Amino acid sequence: MKKRRSQAASSEGLIRLKIIKACWNMRICLDKSSRRNASVFLSILLVSLLTPNSFLGQDARLQDQPQPAPTSSEEIFRLERVSVAGGAELITIQARLDGIQVPGGSNWVPLVSVLRDTLGDLSPENDRLRYVWPLTYTRPTMGQRLSGAVPFLYSRVGNKKSASEKAPPPVLDLAAADRDVWNKIFWTALQSLLLDPYGTPVKAATRSYRQNSSDYRKSHIIRALSLLALYQSVEGCEGAPAFSQSELAEIQGRLRLTDKTFGGLVGDLNLRGYQEQQLMEQRDTRGHNWELLRQRAEAESLLFEPLQMPDGSTTHALLWVAKSDLAANQGKPYDNRFLNILNPWTDKRLLTWQGYSETRFVDSQNLPVSPETSGARATELVPLALYGLDNPKIPTLLVDFRDGFNPKKREMSRRVLQDVTRNVLSVSRFGDLPYFLGRTVFDFVTGRRGMDVNQPSRLRAYSQLKLLLSLNQSLDPELREQIGNQLERISLNPLENDLKVEAKLASQQYEALLAYAKRPDGLSQKLKRDRRAEMVKLEHGRTEQVLFRLANILSFGKYTHREKANPELEAKLDVARRFAYHTRFLREVAKSSLQIDVTWNLSEVKRSLQFIVDHAQEADAKSARAAAIIFLRTQDHETRRFCLESLTRITNPEAKTELLRLSGLRDLDQAGKDLLISYLTTPREPTRPVVVSSDKSNSSTKGNKSNSSTKGNQ
Repeated sequence: MKKRRSQAASSEGLIRLKIIKACWNMRICLDKSSRRNASVFLSILLVSLLTPNSFLGQDARLQDQPQPAPTSSEEIFRLERVSVAGGAELITIQARLDGIQVPGGSNWVPLVSVLRDTLGDLSPENDRLRYVWPLTYTRPTMGQRLSGAVPFLYSRVGNKKSASEKAPPPVLDLAAADRDVWNKIFWTALQSLLLDPYGTPVKAATRSYRQNSSDYRKSHIIRALSLLALYQSVEGCEGAPAFSQSELAEIQGRLRLTDKTFGGLVGDLNLRGYQEQQLMEQRDTRGHNWELLRQRAEAESLLFEPLQMPDGSTTHALLWVAKSDLAANQGKPYDNRFLNILNPWTDKRLLTWQGYSETRFVDSQNLPVSPETSGARATELVPLALYGLDNPKIPTLLVDFRDGFNPKKREMSRRVLQDVTRNVLSVSRFGDLPYFLGRTVFDFVTGRRGMDVNQPSRLRAYSQLKLLLSLNQSLDPELREQIGNQLERISLNPLENDLKVEAKLASQQYEALLAYAKRPDGLSQKLKRDRRAEMVKLEHGRTEQVLFRLANILSFGKYTHREKANPELEAKLDVARRFAYHTRFLREVAKSSLQIDVTWNLSEVKRSLQFIVDHAQEADAKSARAAAIIFLRTQDHETRRFCLESLTRITNPEAKTELLRLSGLRDLDQAGKDLLISYLTTPREPTRPVVVSSDKSNSSTKGNKSNSSTKGNQ
């Protein structure tokens, strides 16, 4: 019976993989306009195919256990808003870390803070998100810095005992993301031109420190992204949400793009599309690895257990072996492909295992039951390995309970190869053709064979696992402690701190950030300087702005040109932010759907068009193109009038070009032609402004800057 169930489950899994592959090939063949809809369909299909509800085989004993429902946000998250003098608010997401012992007895720990510049009013139109602080991200100690510069030192050296009283370092300024790009380019040039010629010791030390510093920052960005995704997916808190959907997309998109060399140059309009694309790829990767690991575990008579985040997403998985199967399967053939752990059937240590184990109860059909159930029998399970499911190739081995050095040497393989070739031999994939060809073949073979050697870094999986251990309440405390200890030993970065220390540092850094926000010469002054730097675009052309940026880079950030603030410039700044908000909204409407009347709130569209009309002198070609597209995609007479009103008022030459293009369309309906002719031949009276409340206290406006438009006019 067991054999038949195993064969049935294997056939079922193969069928699912074939269906997924066929759907994916179909998606690739589609044109660009249809690919997004196919991606949505494929994601729904993946979820339905990969839901662990009725798998057969031995691993059904674990998969059929009831999974916890997604936790509501008030149970795991708290929001704290602090007003900052000068017109801003500091929004902090606190999480209840039940998985670790937090000093002081309170499990609520502040993890991420975001500064929103509101210009001191209640309108969301002129808001601008500024700094993001992952509060576990701290300045390393001098000992950690020196250790991070030691070549080939792939180990932690200790923890930072306490946080500084200074304000914690932000990982990104959302309003000036391009600075990160120019800083990367500058430091890369400085490394190549000034530091590398001093010889291998200086080259290896400086490059090692830069790599460790980059990985340390990246790990905390990944954790902040995971936390924001959890906050977004669980049920909402009472009252208005802290961030609208467009703001969350901006934060998450900008943080994801920090991993790209020119990511800071991506326009705001493309952030949501990029975020959706990354989420789709992440779901596809997790689904693929989930099924791959499950099938391999089943083929080797092992037990597969997915580990879930509080929102129900599966990011990691555990493999177990039943002690009752060890004697029965002694000498059984074993294939470690994709599992990358030693044969459990020849490991005599498991027969007398003294480490962590769990006793669970099953019935005669090997299904999990409560101990009080009649006929229930106990089975002892021993954990073998823990895997991450976000690797783009194969499941990544994160913890081997029998060999702690096994995952570390696999992660070290990539760093050693990179450090030897780049820092010692000065060989790169782009500058040496034989090395490029050899590396390409090696990567292809290891990927195809499922060898977890020289694979993409486990940094994302490790960072997410730290968050899972902190938030997951279903894991046994002893098992959680053992996994946490393994993680600290596996870590390659001397700048990292362990989980308990990070929780303490986060609380201390949040106190320092609050003190900095309340000081008269603290965050409020920094905010004013940032606004003065933002005013440069209002007073100077592109050439002058480039020169100012070059001076900033060459002075290592010491010089930043700022305008002298005055009421006139402050008013211009307010209008510029509002204009950018309405232009971005109209471009999003024009880019999204052919059925604007159904998918968007037309009153919001008309309000934005009216703002363009009122400030037509500042309008650019993007505003004109958006108005022309909206005119063609709506049948609402009033909305069309607003589009033509804006096109006739805009002084940019593009507006005249769009009007001529519209007048030459042959397939335009008669009502549209008549309205267009009337605007081209007869002077029009100014259109009355559309009155729409923008009070931040109204949650329907504040919480849905872009969401309100997606509900339509129902």
